[in-house]
Amino acid sequence: MNSMDFLMSSRDSTISWLNTILCERLSKHLKLMQCGKGYLLLTVSGSATNIRIRSEPATFSQAGSDLPCASWDPQPEGWKSALGVPLPAPGASSVPSPLIEKIDTTYIIHYDLLGLACWMLSRQEEVGRVDLDKHGRFPARSSHAYKHGYLERPIVDEWLAILAQVVQRAWPQLALAKPQFTVRVSHDVDTPARYGFSSVGRLLQTMAGDVLRRHEVLEALRAPLIWSQSKKKLHSADPFNTFNWIMSASERYKIISAFYFICGKTYPAHDARYDVRHPAIRELMRGIHTRGHEIGLHPSYNTYKRPDIIASEARVLIRTCREEGIKQATWGGRMHFLRWQTPATLYGWEQAGMAYDSTLTYADHPGFRCGTCHEYPAFDPVAGKALQLRIRPLIAMECSVLAPRYMNLGSGDIALKKFIQLKQSCRAVNGDFTLLWHNTLLERQQQRALYEHVLTA
Repeated sequence: MNSMDFLMSSRDSTISWLNTILCERLSKHLKLMQCGKGYLLLTVSGSATNIRIRSEPATFSQAGSDLPCASWDPQPEGWKSALGVPLPAPGASSVPSPLIEKIDTTYIIHYDLLGLACWMLSRQEEVGRVDLDKHGRFPARSSHAYKHGYLERPIVDEWLAILAQVVQRAWPQLALAKPQFTVRVSHDVDTPARYGFSSVGRLLQTMAGDVLRRHEVLEALRAPLIWSQSKKKLHSADPFNTFNWIMSASERYKIISAFYFICGKTYPAHDARYDVRHPAIRELMRGIHTRGHEIGLHPSYNTYKRPDIIASEARVLIRTCREEGIKQATWGGRMHFLRWQTPATLYGWEQAGMAYDSTLTYADHPGFRCGTCHEYPAFDPVAGKALQLRIRPLIAMECSVLAPRYMNLGSGDIALKKFIQLKQSCRAVNGDFTLLWHNTLLERQQQRALYEHVLTA
């Protein structure tokens, strides 16, 4: 295939992928196609009415964060903003007025909102980036969204909400999809026990830390007993064994928790000390499954560029679960340390046969890395093709908000306000508030109170 054929094929695949998203988010009766140079055409079979949407592939094919960013207030033109404020318009230095107009049976949108969706959802912005943090992660502070102040907004969802209004005016008889706001909670099982799975030397180090840094003398004295009785199951008194509490909290609020387990060691300093095949972990997973919660994969530290190792670790997880009589209709998970490289990491999940990945947020700042809080089909922006994998964007990791190395908002009202703000933005676009909260950060009452307030807000 020559370069021109590749570009044409890639463009066709991109339009087909965008059409799939529009069918999921708006209506299965919509058909998206190329409309000459500079526009895409949205139609419904049997109707003379259509919508023409500005298309600027050269703008949104950039792997970088140097695009301009204008702003558009829909209210003066008779449209409604999902968040009640003007919308950022990445890729545009200015926007025409009116931005949306009707000429005869055609609605014309003079902004490439679908190009924006493609750019954000595919993470085209991140391809080949070298401005990474010490864990090889693309940081929020380097992103266009952070630089232009819209990281904490579901910008793709906001623009699709505008498109939905245009679709509704163009075809009033068309029933649009009505997604429901949901809360998705997941827990990366990095350290299931403070004392279990430790060598004698590490146990002594942990006990010393309990006394010298945490001033928990009683816990240090109990540690050897907890350690010795953690061979077949996690000890109920281990501070990090918060799993039953987590599940009970989720059940009170009719939420299914997902627990993601590490199944390999590619960098011992950052990977788990446990083996997923250990009797205590098997017992934990059986309990999770019995109570109706989900088990998933948390690939080890150095797998994010190695699809073959992700697939291998997924086989370990599923084989272990099968041995314990654990069957699930859907398998998914999240990358350890939120390490991600576009598009290599996508293919790890694809090769593993996993249904979804829920990695994509930034470690250093919560928000909408993909511009959406809705699940969507994955897309490789380099090869220009859709994948079977689904992306479930992560909106907030608790460490991003609480930890001193990130936002450092503590575990009180300021942190709660930030979580609620993000949750309300998800609710405004009928999306999913996807939250990661580690079992290790629920040992104290203040942490548990904050967590429950976030769930119930």
